[in-house]
Amino acid sequence: MVQAAAAAVDVTKFITASESSSQAKKTAILLKSLTVNALITGEVGVGKRTLASFILPDALVVDASNFDELLLVLENTQNIIITNLDNSPNIERLMQIIKENSVRVVATAKASFSHKFIDDFFSIKFNLPPLRERPEDVEELLQQFISNAKELFGGSNTFDVSNFKPNLSQNAFSLKRQVMINYLLQDVQDSDIMEIFEQYLYDKIGSGSDYRNFLYIYEVPLIRAGLDKFKSQVQVADKLGLNRNTLRKKISEHKQYIGKNI
Repeated sequence: MVQAAAAAVDVTKFITASESSSQAKKTAILLKSLTVNALITGEVGVGKRTLASFILPDALVVDASNFDELLLVLENTQNIIITNLDNSPNIERLMQIIKENSVRVVATAKASFSHKFIDDFFSIKFNLPPLRERPEDVEELLQQFISNAKELFGGSNTFDVSNFKPNLSQNAFSLKRQVMINYLLQDVQDSDIMEIFEQYLYDKIGSGSDYRNFLYIYEVPLIRAGLDKFKSQVQVADKLGLNRNTLRKKISEHKQYIGKNI
């Protein structure tokens, strides 16, 4: 179990195109030469774990929620990366064990994390801003993920970014997933989409009213694509061949997926 935790290191290198990420990298370089404990905070997908692995490249990586495993590792190591420190079920006990075993720690946590022991335990604390505040890093990551997609899926396809709207809801995680999906969709055929739907629905159908229950899977993307492309319900209704009242009804039915303020 410990081996699995150690192997699952984020493969995305830390991008330093923006001023804030560049400063974070400089702090990380400084920490490589020190023996102090450090806490890196920020939203999911901003590069916390990547930066922690840069500071302690040979250290085991263990999630704080795996408390028993973490305590075992702390008895047998000098350096460790603890991810999601805010998920620890007993931070006070954890800090005590770390001190008793004289282990050097680089930890990660969400930006809002605070605890009465944190200020005394971590000599250096710094926060990584979300990608929406680091547009220069988004551009670098986008090109990196496009390159990853080409290597993974093959082909010499160009990736059109002119109308690409980065999904930064989970920062680099959502952006990478979005690029991979969009890269595949460039060559997707109707038969491919139908096969995906078929595989998805195979284990879900059988209730007796599934046609109606799963119709939203077709209707929602069609309406969302229309609204995104034509910007007007009137035009969407016209292009889809629907009565405007019918379209409004559909939008209301699927508001959890389409949005309440359309």
